[in-house]
Amino acid sequence: MAQRQVAVIGSGRIGRAWAIVFARAGFRVNLHDAVPAMLEGAVPAIRESVRDLASFGLVDEPVDRIVERVAICAQLADAVRDADLVQENIAEVVDEKRALFAKLDHMTRPDALLASSTSGLPASTFTEGLASRARCLVAHPVNPPSLVPLVELCGAPWTAPDTLARARAIYEEAGQKPVVVNREIPGFLLNRLQGALLDEALSLFEQGYADAADLDTVMRDGLGLRWSFMGPFETIDLNAPGGVTDYAQRYGGTYRSIAATRVPFEWSSDVVAALDVQRRKVLPRDQIEARSAWRDRRLMALLAHRRALAAKSGDE
Repeated sequence: MAQRQVAVIGSGRIGRAWAIVFARAGFRVNLHDAVPAMLEGAVPAIRESVRDLASFGLVDEPVDRIVERVAICAQLADAVRDADLVQENIAEVVDEKRALFAKLDHMTRPDALLASSTSGLPASTFTEGLASRARCLVAHPVNPPSLVPLVELCGAPWTAPDTLARARAIYEEAGQKPVVVNREIPGFLLNRLQGALLDEALSLFEQGYADAADLDTVMRDGLGLRWSFMGPFETIDLNAPGGVTDYAQRYGGTYRSIAATRVPFEWSSDVVAALDVQRRKVLPRDQIEARSAWRDRRLMALLAHRRALAAKSGDE
């Protein structure tokens, strides 16, 4: 098989992480950004991140060999001309995405896949007028995709089934864990699930049932331990002797009564400000970047652990 060529448009955190994902998998990567200053710092930042991955045993080649697969392209046309896949990572502005995808429609090969990393905009909002709209889709990653492998694939009503099938194969080849969203819905899957949990956590905080630190503990040292290696459906399937049917019979009434008392959170600025006060006591604002780096290293350690277990068991 010929070496795949990918174009990554936008060299911010998500774009750089995507470049690592593809280069680590052996793909050739053209990285482009409309802001020259962003491009200047991209390769050094990518090199540093790959070194971190190597320190946890998460890459199988020398750092320089991986980084050498990333080429900087000052011109959009040069970046996308020979691409099998274009991964767009620009601002969450419909008009800007629409303008960029119109250019990509003309600049790319007819069989190239055009994917957006958008976290909330349906593909139909910026691809409708394109001649080759059938090859466009959303490929929404989790930040950063070089550490969290999930990618949500969601087409517009006119996206060809073959587009989703081909995209899934490419992301799997790149080492990601793609899932298909069967039809468009705001927020796709991950942010709807995350949003539901955030809504309840913020509501409980607003109503004074617990402070922020204790609610974080409930997730980190409770639900999060199980959810780091199994999903909610597998969790309940294992939490009753007879599986999900047994679980629903035992606890369905309890969950219905909980739902009846749920108070939606309206994202009140006063409550968010109160939450910020509690968070800043734990983490001063000038330490957020350092803590984010700590988070990434913890994710690397977790990935290294999972990789070691997979090597022993023969699967993921």
